[in-house]
Amino acid sequence: MRRRLIALLKTRFRNVFATQKDADVFLAPGRTDPAEAMCSPKSESCREDASVEHIYCRGVLTELLKYGPRDLHAAAKTSNPPRVLILIIPGNPGVVGFYKTFMWTLYQAFNRQYPVWSVGHAGHCAPPDSMDMVEDASVMEEDVFGLNGQIEHKLAFLSEHVPRDTHLVLVGHSIGCYITLQIMKRNPELKVVKSVMLFPTIERMACSPQGQVMTPVLCRLRYAAYLPVFLLSLLPERLKAGLVQLALRNLYSLDTTMIPATVSLINVDCAGNAMYMGSQEMRLVLERDNSTIRQHLNKLIFYYGATDNWCPVQYYYDMRRDFPEGDIRLCERGLRHAFVMDAGEEMANMTTEWIRDDLRGLKH
Repeated sequence: MRRRLIALLKTRFRNVFATQKDADVFLAPGRTDPAEAMCSPKSESCREDASVEHIYCRGVLTELLKYGPRDLHAAAKTSNPPRVLILIIPGNPGVVGFYKTFMWTLYQAFNRQYPVWSVGHAGHCAPPDSMDMVEDASVMEEDVFGLNGQIEHKLAFLSEHVPRDTHLVLVGHSIGCYITLQIMKRNPELKVVKSVMLFPTIERMACSPQGQVMTPVLCRLRYAAYLPVFLLSLLPERLKAGLVQLALRNLYSLDTTMIPATVSLINVDCAGNAMYMGSQEMRLVLERDNSTIRQHLNKLIFYYGATDNWCPVQYYYDMRRDFPEGDIRLCERGLRHAFVMDAGEEMANMTTEWIRDDLRGLKH
C-alpha cells in the first residue's frame, strides 16, 4: 500500500521543486552547510572519520558505521587480531549516524584497541544509487521490517560478519535494549562480555507517557505522515538541512552530527519503515523478560533516565525491586532519552568506565 502511494505521489509531484534554488535563509550567517557538518565541535570527532558501508543483510539494505577494522574475518588472520568488538544496537529510528560521537569517544577511550561498530536497522537508510531497499522482491514475503525481523537481522549480521571467537560488548539504546536481550536469548553461544542498556524500553511501552501519545499515531495514523515526508524529500539537500537545523535550534549544545543523520530520514521508505517498526513496538513490548534478565544479570548494566517519558522512573524502581543484586542505575546528570543529540561524548565516557574492568580482565 505504501509503495503504491509513493509511486502515485512521485508521478504527480516529480517536477514540483525541480527549479527551486538552494535556500540559505535557514542557515546562520557565516556557518558552513550543516549537511556537511559531520563533526562534533566538542569532540572534534572528524579527525579520523568513520567508515560507512551499505550491505544487504537478510536481503535488506543495511547501513554500518565502523571505527577500527572493517573486516573482522580478515583481521582475524593477522598477527594481532582484535579479540573484542563493541557493537552498538540503535534505537528507533535506527540511523547509525546518530551515534557517531558516542562511538568515536568509545574508540578513543580504549586507545583504538577495540573496533566499535554500529549496525543500523534494516531499511532505515536511503539506498545508494547502486542499490535498492531490498535485494530481491521475495524478501518482502517475510516481515523483515518488523520488530522480530530486526532481531533476526542483527543475529544474521553477527553470524555473517563477526568471527565466533570474538568477545562482544553490546550497547543497546532504547528499543535496541529489547533487541539486545533477544540476541542474548536466541543465541546463548555468543561470547557476550557485557551488555549496556541505555534508557531501556524493554517493557510496557504503550503504557508509558510517550507511548500513550504515540500508539494511536504509529498504529492507526502513520499513513497520513507519508505525504508531508514525501514533499519534504523533494527539497534540495541544503534546504532540508536548514530546516532540520531550524527545528533543533533550541538545543544549546546540539551535536552537529545529528543534522545529516536527521536529514537522511527525510525519505518515505526510511520514515515508513521506522514508523512500522514503532507500531509493532507498541503492540509487542509488553511484559519485561525477567527470565532472560535473570539468566544474564551479571552481564547486564541498566541505565534509566530520571525524566524519561518512554521509560518512566517507576520502571527503574520496579527493576531495582525485582533485581536488587543487579547493576541498575538512575541518571543523575539530567540526560535525555535521545542522549545522542547533545550528550554522546558524556554518555560514552560513562560507558567506558562501566566496561573497562571487564575488558581488562580478558585474556589477549
